[in-house]
Amino acid sequence: MHRTCILVSVLAVTAALTVRAQAPLGTSSATGELGITATNPPHSSRNTLYLTNSNAPVSAFQLQIDAVVRARVIRAVAEQLDQLYVYPDVGKELARDITSAWKQGQYNAVTDGFAFAQQLTNSLQAVSHDKHLRVDFSPAQKGETNQSSASVAREREKLTHENCGFVRVEWLPGNVGYVRFDEFGDDAALCTATAAAAMGFLANVDAIIFDLRENHGGDPALVAFLETYLFASHTHIDDLWDRRSGRTMEIWTLPDVPGKRLPSAAAYVLTSHATFSGAEAFAYELQALKRATVVGEVTGGGGHIVHGVRVDDRFRLMIPIARPINPVTKTNWEGTGVVPDVNAPAAQALDVARELAAEELRRRRSDQETGSVGRD
Repeated sequence: MHRTCILVSVLAVTAALTVRAQAPLGTSSATGELGITATNPPHSSRNTLYLTNSNAPVSAFQLQIDAVVRARVIRAVAEQLDQLYVYPDVGKELARDITSAWKQGQYNAVTDGFAFAQQLTNSLQAVSHDKHLRVDFSPAQKGETNQSSASVAREREKLTHENCGFVRVEWLPGNVGYVRFDEFGDDAALCTATAAAAMGFLANVDAIIFDLRENHGGDPALVAFLETYLFASHTHIDDLWDRRSGRTMEIWTLPDVPGKRLPSAAAYVLTSHATFSGAEAFAYELQALKRATVVGEVTGGGGHIVHGVRVDDRFRLMIPIARPINPVTKTNWEGTGVVPDVNAPAAQALDVARELAAEELRRRRSDQETGSVGRD
């Protein structure tokens, strides 16, 4: 059994740092890249991992690109942006910009696939400010045009071993439930059982706290599944406009979920600057319907729905093709993030939410007692 461990200790960051590593994993090999920003405090700017079907390390040749590859990728990315990007006018502008930069020779010196993908991503995001829009490089997937059954099986195994992102479920004093999950697992059929088990454990609480401070999103179907537990009846939670069809689809809570619902429980959602995508949808939709109080920091601001398009045997474009339009606010959180109802540093958000829950439950008990006295 082979193991590789890399420990990076950052005392002071004066420049962006990228760490690349390879490691054999049984009969497979993993190649990954971690980017660390030059901010204070530093945070991860790029976190990628690619698997091969062989434990042989990825060669330097697989990482190299030439002018032919750069031209092919630029043309394909520009075409997809023009045809699919969620804002047509912006898509055309992005296509023109990267094509012009390529013709002016701005990418000529880039011969590393990872670096080229990152440079394209930086160029696209600088104009669009869309954190979902990116180009990925995958030396381990050369020749693949579709996700193989083996890779699907690996993803399902990964989700299973990571408990579909559910990290902690706890009953807190005062009959307050707490659940932390760090993703909405991208396999709703697999992960709804785990989500239902978590909600089943908290079926009788008077208040519930959802901790999404480290949640970066995932499957919209699982978002709707979990939101359903907080409503007594079929509820319109969002709309989704799709560039490809030009149509708007309504999104509602589900007719049924396993176990008991919590339609009257006081609900709180914890957020941080790292909360992103589907996790933001969960917070935004519940906030708009006044069904939950959002506590913490303004979130990352990624509202679009993304489609992966292979533009070369080693490059993939992750392109937003749809956007939510909330039925209450008539907009979404793209670029702005979800603004909390109660601002608090992420590290203190749980304590603040517990205090809010305790205060709310005390108020409810007082109202009940007052009502009982009045009826007498």
